[in-house]
Amino acid sequence: MSGSDAPEPMTARRSGALTGRAHVPGDKSISHRSLILGAMCVGETRVEGLLEGEDVLATAAAMRAFGAEVADSGEGGWSVHGVGVGGFGEPADVIDCGNSGTGARLVMGAMATTPITATFTGDASLRSRPMGRVTEPLADFGARAVGRPGGRLPMTITGAMDPVPVNYTMPVASAQVKSAILLAGLNAPGETVVIEREATRDHTERMLRGFGAGIAVDEEADGRVITLEGHAELRPQVISVPRDPSSAAFPVAAALIVEGSDVLVPNVGINPTRTGFYATLREMGADLTLENEREEGGEPVADIRARFSPELKGIEVPPERAASMIDEYPILSIVSAFAEGRTIMRGVGELRVKECDRIDAMATGLRASGGAVREGEDWWEIEGMGPAGVPGGARVEARLDHRVAMSFLCLGLGAKDAVTVDDAAPIATSFPTFSALMSELGASLDPVKAG
Repeated sequence: MSGSDAPEPMTARRSGALTGRAHVPGDKSISHRSLILGAMCVGETRVEGLLEGEDVLATAAAMRAFGAEVADSGEGGWSVHGVGVGGFGEPADVIDCGNSGTGARLVMGAMATTPITATFTGDASLRSRPMGRVTEPLADFGARAVGRPGGRLPMTITGAMDPVPVNYTMPVASAQVKSAILLAGLNAPGETVVIEREATRDHTERMLRGFGAGIAVDEEADGRVITLEGHAELRPQVISVPRDPSSAAFPVAAALIVEGSDVLVPNVGINPTRTGFYATLREMGADLTLENEREEGGEPVADIRARFSPELKGIEVPPERAASMIDEYPILSIVSAFAEGRTIMRGVGELRVKECDRIDAMATGLRASGGAVREGEDWWEIEGMGPAGVPGGARVEARLDHRVAMSFLCLGLGAKDAVTVDDAAPIATSFPTFSALMSELGASLDPVKAG
């Protein structure tokens, strides 16, 4: 969504039981990587179940700008005719990544070891997010970056003429930064090494292996050591994208807080680096089960069943779990408001530099809805009010953040009084079918008419 588009307010009202099957979109992380790695092969990569949200479509457009042929064959099927590792051509125009930090950072990495120049921009939210955490390690390869103060977009990257391999220890847990370094390392000589003190989602490592890259992952005393062989020749693949566990979090959470609900979310990716949210819900006492567990395309998947859970209890979420559920903390805070007791979340400073400051956005909206919230720089806590105790009745700001918008709409489904989100348009970046899907389950969601 462009920051200049007219806002689209939406109201959520207390609903009857939510029931049925929720077919959430394809995994956003895997969708981005499928397009980028497909563009770095020679030959055709076919992708089924691609998330066709604005974020991923922006990455598809970026791959076209660098010279790959990317085509939509309908019903989630896409083909990518790549140009090979090091084969990107210089774009004729600015690369607009929309709202997608993942797209921007991964594409920067993919082109950073090719001697071309590209300028990146995005919407108002993305232009406020720091990119230095990516451009600093990319400079170690020999790439150069010039952007706005604070390392913000618009930013021009000139790829390395003679790239060198990098040995980089991650200062913060970030799958985006790790992935950018690994993608850059594909076109560098020798071995590029990334050391993670705290494991983050490993889709890039899994997919690089599937595309034929030489990559090893070792657990050592210093952390997780990822070693990538440079000057790789990637092989085209056929990829089936599992459904996104971060998107599944919203119908699951709504089912837990709306009386009488029973919702099944099929074919969800349950990669262990992505399931911290579901482990946390179970610890809180949620009626949540994984059914039909299996493996598809190298990724574990399952059907997730969630039922109304009136006996949720607040807990202290282990800080080491943050990397596996960083995108789910906003919706976890909503579930926490319907629990008994206090839920404490620590080690979540990364939320301050997402699409917006998510800690402040959620704390502000929860307080306006009658909730009690305390917060610090990298922690926050919610005082639960029980299954029927959240007053609601607020108009809250989404701040151009899709997860903030969806979280407060879920709050409205279980609160005593309706909750209005000032702009639901950003939801299209990751979950364009959200409103229709939730309405089919029985949710009371209504656009607010202008005037």
